[in-house]
Amino acid sequence: MDALKLCLQQHCPTCQIEEGEQLSIIIRKEDVLSIADLLKTHHDFKMDMLLDLCVVDYLHYGLSEWDIQNATEHGYGRAQAEPMGSSSTWNGPRFVVVCHLLSLVNKIRLRLKVYLDDSLVMPSLVNIWPSSNWYEREAYDLFGIRFENHPDLRRILTDYGFIGFPFRKDFPLVGHVEMRYDGLSEKCIYEPVSIENRVGVPKVIREDHRYINTEIES
Repeated sequence: MDALKLCLQQHCPTCQIEEGEQLSIIIRKEDVLSIADLLKTHHDFKMDMLLDLCVVDYLHYGLSEWDIQNATEHGYGRAQAEPMGSSSTWNGPRFVVVCHLLSLVNKIRLRLKVYLDDSLVMPSLVNIWPSSNWYEREAYDLFGIRFENHPDLRRILTDYGFIGFPFRKDFPLVGHVEMRYDGLSEKCIYEPVSIENRVGVPKVIREDHRYINTEIES
């Protein structure tokens, strides 16, 4: 890891290095293509594989949706979400694109982070790592991140005509619309959702009194 860190400091002076269990670098959106090409082609890196591309939404970061401090063996104290506070512990950009890279030659891994501004646009990595094609479509579908010069940027998981981006933290759990098949018109009809938005709080497994003070029959 020390050797990789020195190479990054030498060849990518504009990036910010984060140390941890796996080395990470934060790069500017404007430098994405140049640094990505360097990481793939330079002999000190040879990051020939993009294993994953995902997005993190930092909205409400540090705020809990349910109180677990007073949880007991009988479960949490409430069954529906209450309004969360406004004191988020995150002050940076809301969205970050995270790429996980692997070098088969040098046997090293690297995490690449790109924090996005309000435009939610960054260059596509398809021409450098073709495996990013469907990952970028997934990020567009679920988070609304647009990748410039992507060859086929369209939804990949949600239905035709889907409204919104379901992995954003402010997207309601019940969605915005619901669909049903109408037998008379013989087509699918989209209507405003009629389900009340709520958060089901998970319960811990309660003690089963059926097996207390019982003996196993031989």
